[in-house]
Order: sequence, then C-alpha cells, then structure tokens
Amino acid sequence: MDEKELWELLEDSRRQTGDPDGRLAWLRRQLMRRPLPEIVRFQVGLEALRRPVDTWDMWAAADQIVGGCSDDGFRHFQLWLLGLGREVCERAAAGPDSLARVPELRVLAGRPMADWSDAQWPEWEALGYVAAEAFEELTGEEDGLEDALLALGLDLPAGPDPTGEPWDVRNAAEAARRLPELSALFPLPSGNSAGRP
Repeated sequence: MDEKELWELLEDSRRQTGDPDGRLAWLRRQLMRRPLPEIVRFQVGLEALRRPVDTWDMWAAADQIVGGCSDDGFRHFQLWLLGLGREVCERAAAGPDSLARVPELRVLAGRPMADWSDAQWPEWEALGYVAAEAFEELTGEEDGLEDALLALGLDLPAGPDPTGEPWDVRNAAEAARRLPELSALFPLPSGNSAGRP
C-alpha cells in the first residue's frame, strides 16, 4: 500500500460518514479485505504520513487549540489531522497557522471546551489501532500486528518525536507572532488552562 492509496482510504472513509466510529468501522472492513502484509503496510504508512506534522510548531498549534497538549494528546491530534485528508495535512505541515481556516476547528472557536462533543474534539486516537484490530480479527492474534512489524525489524514509535525547535506557546506575544490566526481564534486563557476537561 503506497502513500496515495493510504490517503485515498482515509479520504474515502470521510466521504462515507462524518462519524469517527463509522469511519473506523469502514476502514476496518476495507483492511480486512486485504492480505495481511497490506494491513502491516497501512500501519507503517500511517506513521510515515504522521512524520511531516510531527514538529514543535505543530505541537504548539495543537496546544494553542486545546489549551494544553500532552505527548499522547499531540499524537491523537496528529491522527485527527490525517483524518482531515491530504490537502489539509500538507497545508498544515507547511504552516500550522493554516489550521485556523479548517472548518472543523472554526466551529469550535469561542466555545468552551466542555461544550465540544467527542466527535468534534480534535483527536482521533482510535485511528492508530484500526490496523491492529483488523489484523486481530483476521488472525485471532491479539498482538499479531505488533509481532508482524517486529518480524520485519520495525519498531514504530509509540509517541511523537517532533522536529524543529520547541517554543513556549503559553507566551502570548510569541504565540501571536508565530500563530496569529490560531491565536485570534483560540486566545490564551487567563491563567494556565489544563486542556481537555
């Protein structure tokens, strides 16, 4: 499975339904129709697609949006970003402030995070497990995908490993300079917010 095919699967899932769980069910069915090596390649490819958005600038953008972002939270944000499709992802990789123009984020601006539904929250942790679930359903092996990856000498990263230079998104002046559009949509809270309730 090459990069183009992986993007097509992600984008086709989005055309099927806007519901994250429905998209995962659709993706799982699609993967289960493929040979096991293709499922392995899907997981490897997903990690490759994530790399361009694994930067400190993107982490700062995620932090700006959700008011605080842990390692896991940033990885889940990256997977959500992949779910928005190739065009959005490539634009965001080139300039994270472009996320301010993404409709799925604009609808959250100005609303308390407590009012964001689970389906709206900018994270998609479960995308990282869909290949493992498809592999397990086909083989009955709980750790089958992980074992297949290790047999190929692949130990995929469990968390982010951002490139670039870290900076303090909690510094309002620096955030406004580096992420002006996101800072306007998601201004820093008074006091330090802890992120998702």
